[in-house]
Amino acid sequence: MADESKAPTLDFSALVLSLGSSAIVHLGEAPDPTTGQKAGQPELPMAQQSIDLLAMLQEKTRGNLTNEEARFLENMLFDLRMLYVQVSQRTPR
Repeated sequence: MADESKAPTLDFSALVLSLGSSAIVHLGEAPDPTTGQKAGQPELPMAQQSIDLLAMLQEKTRGNLTNEEARFLENMLFDLRMLYVQVSQRTPR
C-alpha cells in the first residue's frame, strides 16, 4: 500500500488546481501527466469544459468559501480564460 503520509492534502484548492491543470494540459501548455507528452494540437473544447466546470464551481460555492479560496478560484479562472484566448488566437481552425 502507498505511503499515505506523502499523499497531497485534499481540499478545495487541490480541486481547483486539478481542474485548472487539466485545462492547461488541454491547451497544450503543459505535458499530460500520464504520458509526459505535450499535446500536438490544443484540445480547445476539452479546455473550455474544464474552465466551465471551474466557473460552475464558483457559482455554486459563492458565499461558502473563505476569502483565500474565493480569491484562488477567481485568479485561476482569470488566468485560464486569458490563456484560452491566447491559445485560440494562434490555433488554426
